[in-house]
Amino acid sequence: MSERGAKRLEPGESRGGVLRQIERGRFRVEHPLAVNAKDGSLLVQVPAGEFEMGSAEGEGNVNERPRHRVELSAYWIGVYAVTNAQYLRFVEATGHRAPGNTRYRDKGLADHPVTHVSWDDSLAYAKWAGCKLASEAQWERACRGPLGLAYPWGEDWDETKCRNDKNKGSDQTSVVYGYAKGVSGWGTYNQSGNVWEWCADWYDENYYASSHEEVPRQPERGPCRVFRGGSWRYGDPGFFRAAYRGWYDPGSRGGGLGLRLVKEAS
Repeated sequence: MSERGAKRLEPGESRGGVLRQIERGRFRVEHPLAVNAKDGSLLVQVPAGEFEMGSAEGEGNVNERPRHRVELSAYWIGVYAVTNAQYLRFVEATGHRAPGNTRYRDKGLADHPVTHVSWDDSLAYAKWAGCKLASEAQWERACRGPLGLAYPWGEDWDETKCRNDKNKGSDQTSVVYGYAKGVSGWGTYNQSGNVWEWCADWYDENYYASSHEEVPRQPERGPCRVFRGGSWRYGDPGFFRAAYRGWYDPGSRGGGLGLRLVKEAS
């Protein structure tokens, strides 16, 4: 990431309270961190490398197979989902339409993920922030962590480690830095639970059958866009797996739909 787009954090440096969050143990500091200059998002670097994407035969859903090896260049991904406070600043700065709720203006929910944003809204925010939406491969690798786990925290479902309908609370969503025990090995929070996150890709049920051992080419068209990660509205463990692929009309603005930023490493 260039200095024009972000400020790299060095040991002992403070920027906007970010290191105070580190000191409180909200996330691990095992990988390079940076602050996106435009919107203040904290980003963690996922290094270049390969991982196993999808589910093995007999596991998961048919659209997650075959499991295949994917190689990715290094990239930065949001430690947290985009918050209500961040999206409010975007709306005020650009005049872009507001989310389909009033929660985004509630100061008590400022650190909760923005919801009721469409794919187009999410892309507009990402472009304004000088970033992108994650490809399916980027999103899944970040969720799996360095060990390629089924869930960010391990191989087995644990409803206490993410926001779901068993523990959704009165606010429905959680603060984006909640559920620290469910953090991924790269240091991302709430890639399982809290909100589904829009990805860049068009949805193609047979996408994995045509991808190979290189950066997969995304489908070029389709009626739906991909989302990943599960949300506070659901409790089925299958929805919260790193490999799960969901899809919606890109104009959908549901109460469980949000976004997380990605930026290519320079």
